[in-house]
Amino acid sequence: AAPTKDDPARKVALAIATAALDKKALHVEIIDVRGKVDYADYVVVMSGRSDRQVASLARSIEEDVERKEKVRCLGVEGLPQGSWVLMDFGDVVVHVFQEDSRSVYDLEGLWLDAKRIALPEDA
Repeated sequence: AAPTKDDPARKVALAIATAALDKKALHVEIIDVRGKVDYADYVVVMSGRSDRQVASLARSIEEDVERKEKVRCLGVEGLPQGSWVLMDFGDVVVHVFQEDSRSVYDLEGLWLDAKRIALPEDA
């Protein structure tokens, strides 16, 4: 099914991307994985420059999305180390990588055929 502007998971994914870009995340991508995996509709992938920035991005995203979208993060893994933080927002899964870790795992490569969602223009 084609996503609509009213798709709640899509709204959450866009809110996550916006929060990440506000905090200077690098290479933010929203990947539409509906019909490809059974655990999420969207995967949001981004990079930070250091373990401190990765941890800061994760905290900011969690606070922003809860405040603006009223959606709670169901779980966070990878803190306090911060080379790769995984966040679960139900239908949206977020991966915040340090740049070197991101290239090692190459998550985007797993879904080369998946549609990418355009990032918000105002971000």
